[in-house]
Amino acid sequence: MKWRMYLCSISEECQFKAPATELEMIAVKDIVKVELPVRLAQLYNETNGVYGDYGISFIWSTEQMVRENVLCRVAHQQSGDRYSLLFFSDAGNGDLFGYLTVNGKIESEDIYIWNHEDGSRRVVAASLKEFIKGWITGKLTV
Repeated sequence: MKWRMYLCSISEECQFKAPATELEMIAVKDIVKVELPVRLAQLYNETNGVYGDYGISFIWSTEQMVRENVLCRVAHQQSGDRYSLLFFSDAGNGDLFGYLTVNGKIESEDIYIWNHEDGSRRVVAASLKEFIKGWITGKLTV
């Protein structure tokens, strides 16, 4: 899939960064301890983050992904919890979007939203493609 073309077909508002470097991609895996899902890795190979007007972030840069995931894991760590999320975007209200990880592996393309107030999580899209389209067009609400 050509992510830039897909994103531009959804909205002319999309702005892109240079592709993520190999070192940036390795940093995600080494620091966050999760292999990036194939589709998200493909997106980062085309652009290191997707932004809209006024600096709105649709998909975080790899740097922000590492920073936010490390902060969340430290702040919300539950001993023995083998389920966590790999966050890659936020809703602007404190809620975060991500992939469910089980024992450090992503087993599904489902995208979850994590509620910052009560820690609950629920599926909001069946894939990254569906999430992006819904989030950018406003059809996906939180």
